[in-house]
Amino acid sequence: MTPEPFFDRALSRRAFLSGGLAAAGGLVVASSFGSAAFATSADKLAPLVLSSDLYASDQPQRLVVALARGGKRGITFVSGPAAQFQFQGPGASTPSEWVKAPLDRAGLPKGRGVYVSAPVLATAGVWKVKVKSQGQTVPFAIQVNAAPTAPVTGQAAPRAASPTLADPLGTNPICTRQPVCPLHTQSLSTVIGAGKPVAALFATPARCSSQYCGPVLDEMLKIMDPFKDRITFVHTEIYQSLTGTALVPTVSAWHLASEPWLFGIDGSGVIQSRLDGAFGGDEMQALLTKLAG
Repeated sequence: MTPEPFFDRALSRRAFLSGGLAAAGGLVVASSFGSAAFATSADKLAPLVLSSDLYASDQPQRLVVALARGGKRGITFVSGPAAQFQFQGPGASTPSEWVKAPLDRAGLPKGRGVYVSAPVLATAGVWKVKVKSQGQTVPFAIQVNAAPTAPVTGQAAPRAASPTLADPLGTNPICTRQPVCPLHTQSLSTVIGAGKPVAALFATPARCSSQYCGPVLDEMLKIMDPFKDRITFVHTEIYQSLTGTALVPTVSAWHLASEPWLFGIDGSGVIQSRLDGAFGGDEMQALLTKLAG
């Protein structure tokens, strides 16, 4: 029997940067998500799984997927209408019911909105998934690991220092956004657990593998004003330089295998929410509203 197409996201940065996605009729293989060779026909939808830290749990998890088509001119991303997803765990004889996944596009690159669902992935292993959109039903798969790599909701947030203007921790530039964002004046080591909630964004606008980092940071800067008195906002870059592969020490301390990430941390230092891969203004607004109480 021919195996179903399948996307396997490993939890290391090298694997992330050399990841691929499988689709009915073809395969995307990319050294980065900014430059991919697309081998499927132009009329076939291909799912790109942006969640990088799926793990076995009896609680719903955020699965974020982009849809694209390929052709001679490269990848064309699809945004809308709403998609539906179906899940089948390892060894399960029947799949789940179809669940609707809303499209979040606020602040994301034009035509590159993402579909977000919340399946319960109770068993580690390869899960069969189907996505239904625009009259097509496309099978793919996701790898669910036995345990998470990055910190999860309910855990204490790491207290590692993050680069600041006063102490960049060897990071240069401290912010690859142009112009530089204003969220580098306070270190995560001093604000986490200090009584005020923290929104910690890890993103590298200039070097982002998926090219979602810059739009995510811009959108957060756009919507943060009503929350600034109640939440401390900190942005941390991913790499220590524009050309090297050395990670900012904070990124290593948080065990992040991809970018971007946004963590909502309460005043006592406990993680309340986390978003990864890609997230638009709607999801960020909901995270900040919950965090501000």
